[in-house]
Amino acid sequence: MTDDDARLTGWRFLLLNAALAVGNIVALSNVPGYTILVPYAAGSLQGVTPSFGTWGTTDHMAGIVLGLPIARALAVRFGERRVYVVAFLAYAAASYLCAISETIWFFVPMRFALGLIGGVIIPLGQGLSLAEFPEHRRSYGAALWGVISMAPFTLGVFMGGFWAEYFNWRMLFYSNIFIGLTIAGIVGALLYGRDIPRRFAGFDLVGFILLGVILLSLQTILNQGNDFDWFGSPVLITLLLIVVVALPAFIFWELGERRPVLDLWLFARRDYSVAMLCSILGFLVVQGTLSVFVGQLQTLLGYTSSLAGVVYLTMALLAAPLVAIAHEIVKDVDLRLVCCINFIGFAVTLTWLGLYDKTASFDQIATPMIFFGFFLATFFAPTAALGVRGLTGPRLIRAAEELTMLRTAAGAFGITSQAVVQYRRAPFHQLGLADQLGGRRFPSLDVLQSLMDKFQSLGMSETVARAQVAKTMRQQALLMGLDDAFFFGALIFVGLAAVVWLAKGPPRPAQPEPAPDRAAFEATEMTEQPY
Repeated sequence: MTDDDARLTGWRFLLLNAALAVGNIVALSNVPGYTILVPYAAGSLQGVTPSFGTWGTTDHMAGIVLGLPIARALAVRFGERRVYVVAFLAYAAASYLCAISETIWFFVPMRFALGLIGGVIIPLGQGLSLAEFPEHRRSYGAALWGVISMAPFTLGVFMGGFWAEYFNWRMLFYSNIFIGLTIAGIVGALLYGRDIPRRFAGFDLVGFILLGVILLSLQTILNQGNDFDWFGSPVLITLLLIVVVALPAFIFWELGERRPVLDLWLFARRDYSVAMLCSILGFLVVQGTLSVFVGQLQTLLGYTSSLAGVVYLTMALLAAPLVAIAHEIVKDVDLRLVCCINFIGFAVTLTWLGLYDKTASFDQIATPMIFFGFFLATFFAPTAALGVRGLTGPRLIRAAEELTMLRTAAGAFGITSQAVVQYRRAPFHQLGLADQLGGRRFPSLDVLQSLMDKFQSLGMSETVARAQVAKTMRQQALLMGLDDAFFFGALIFVGLAAVVWLAKGPPRPAQPEPAPDRAAFEATEMTEQPY
């Protein structure tokens, strides 16, 4: 029986791909879907601050990073179908533990476990789906999964906000249980008996452990630094020392390992190194900006969670149709030019978002977010194509997987680093506003007294009026700090627009050899005759 004979057709094909698509949307959307729930979850988990609640997002993404190499090893050993079905059963169990969590110290490890399982589900789901497409229609499958890749940033945020506002934030995880069990049943039944022959594949356990130690230590430093005085904390100092020791050990081990968890020799290729740098720094800004902004829409600008989700849903207007054809657009053009235009577009959009100096209305925020979605849709395919250019076979698959791994890790770092930019800049702006209103900067332009008189004319006492002024200053300082995070991201993208040109240009097409010139040939023949 040929591969074509074994593929599903008709309603079975549609049902399988629908189940796999929903499965990957669920696994991917648990990152941004939870991000919009942070203010709600933080209050339920012993009333911790929203910055503590963010740990559930960053550690979940760290779990995804570590789950990706496990997926490859398990699929070879046990078969993709078996691993996928068992992984979704485990995903349902981990979701239940997240839903019943009462403390942040139990919730965060469960979120990490959920991410670890999700990291196994995501590549296997895509592989199982594409394997069912005939070779000549596989581009349609790639387009489908391109659209799915945008779901976390749009539909995931919207659904998370919907659950939080109209039901309960824990319903996000309870819904995972029902969906996970259903998908496991459908995929297991439709692909029963379709596993490839199993074989034992070596796994770089030492490299995996070192990578996990480095990743989780760095993420914990970023998570807790703002709340625990960075390296004034003995715990964070200890983690930094662990990273300093583990990082060189990891590099030396991976360079000598036959089956490394990260193939560091790929960095010897200039295109791969440039693409990796652009992917890491670019996604650090993108993921960090989106995550910080969705929280500030609620806590700073007063948006409800569902309305904040609608803001992010607007990104799909241009992104969804564009991402479906992005992998085709980049085939016949200079990838450096596409990446450069994309990065400049991001820089302009982030600057646009950062120009607000007051709480903006919905349309003032939604319009630039539409363009943000446009450039997000054209971010992944060009950088990935640049990174794997010139590679074939297993090395191409390995390079694409590592791009995804390190880009996801950078996204987790970006969530906390962009928050650090905002909260470090806010006191600076608050001091500047105090100098402005107190007359210490420009005495002739001091408006504090007129502002106090206006509040008192509304019936406020002097004490209440001063408290209102202080509250307004704090809000404006945080808004200006958020603007600085946008400007910081724009500056990074401007730099990347220049860095991408360090990659090699497109390969030149082979030139056909010119037809031999008969006269020149005869002249040469004559001069080469012996005397």
